[in-house]
Amino acid sequence: MAAMADQKERPPGMSETVSDALGEPAPDSFADGMDAERAPTRSLSVADRIRASILSGDFEPGARLHEVRLSERLGVSRTPVRSALQSLASEGLLEYAPNRGYSVRRFLTSEIVDAYEIRTMLESLAARLAAERGLTDAERAVIEGALADGDAILAKAELEEADRIGYGAVNFAFHDTIHAASRCRMLGDMIRMCQSVPQSSHRNVVSFEYLEVRRRHEDHHRIYDAILLRDAYRAEMLMREHVASVKTGLVRSISGRAPRSRR
Repeated sequence: MAAMADQKERPPGMSETVSDALGEPAPDSFADGMDAERAPTRSLSVADRIRASILSGDFEPGARLHEVRLSERLGVSRTPVRSALQSLASEGLLEYAPNRGYSVRRFLTSEIVDAYEIRTMLESLAARLAAERGLTDAERAVIEGALADGDAILAKAELEEADRIGYGAVNFAFHDTIHAASRCRMLGDMIRMCQSVPQSSHRNVVSFEYLEVRRRHEDHHRIYDAILLRDAYRAEMLMREHVASVKTGLVRSISGRAPRSRR
């Protein structure tokens, strides 16, 4: 997929550390040694946290990620951070350059559009399957909680920047629960792959105008009602229109800032 385009250069393997490439001081061998046995588990946790920050828009495209600063911020040694950065680079979220280290990948507008077009097809299928197969009590509770939280955010006369994070969590909970309700693991994996483009992630609410957010949230209510009624066709069509409309608004918002397609 375009969103997962190959990187300019492969990051170094474990034989060459990020510290070596950046010319930073060697890590504390005792601390790293203590982490060695826990590295796979710790690295997964650290990778998840860094990934969530990137997908939420906490790091701007092109921003450098420093191993030492991340280890201090996350409260872990540099070993799991190093492994996490290598893992995220292999996913296509980060780019590696000699003498510069890792930075957040810059995506072309065309790549963002590609991710949304694929998401439109996949998420509409997830909504249809969720309607056909039905929601569990736990899934209904999560979606209804997300809808209520979104209603509370939109009850204010105008949105503040702090509300962006809150609505990002609402948006993620709504969509992620529908993906789970599809009972199709492969479909969920493919949707997550599309969301490796930060601007296509449910956590990252790039366009945050009040009327646009309200319209999206009203879409959520309609999609949920269709799923509850087990109206698979309506759920599918509503989700298709919803994601396509979000794509249009987002591309309009970022078109002046994102690099243009080289096609």
